[in-house]
Amino acid sequence: MPAISAAATLPDLLPCGLTVAFVNINPSVYSVEHGHYFARRSNKFWPCMSRSVLTLAMREALGVEVLGPEHDVLLPRFGIGFTDLVKRATPRASDVTAAEFAAGVDALLAKLARVRPRVACFHGMTGYRPVHRALVGGEPPHALGLQPLRLGPARVFVVPNPSGANAHYTRAEQTAWYDALAAEAAQPTA
Repeated sequence: MPAISAAATLPDLLPCGLTVAFVNINPSVYSVEHGHYFARRSNKFWPCMSRSVLTLAMREALGVEVLGPEHDVLLPRFGIGFTDLVKRATPRASDVTAAEFAAGVDALLAKLARVRPRVACFHGMTGYRPVHRALVGGEPPHALGLQPLRLGPARVFVVPNPSGANAHYTRAEQTAWYDALAAEAAQPTA
């Protein structure tokens, strides 16, 4: 594959009216090269989402048992979208600078205000922390799940980062977090 340009990234998949907007840290170079979110096969996102009740209706509608990176562009029609806090692609999330995280908050908030998802779901505390710091100050409690912070009308939920580099959670645990997200997303908007 040819080298990607410094400006190359993944497009936001954020139509209005989403049930869940996944907020990722930033795209990986590998995902940008392949043109899809979570393109690396070692990432737990697609296998775990494919076991979750969150995607049952879309898997049935698409006639597939397992979703893959090529399905990312189809998920918005089922209420699931994607964006990144930082749009610059890097080989590792640890390559993102504190300044890039801080700068990404305003752009993210503007996107979420425009599309008004029911739930903004962050993949990991690394992406959620800068948003919490910018809006509340200080560090958020290190607890996954529903957060006390709202981003406009969107409830905020944090699941473990599905990266293969995050060995703290098994695939079964990651799937259980997506199931918990599905239960939260099914709650009426207050």
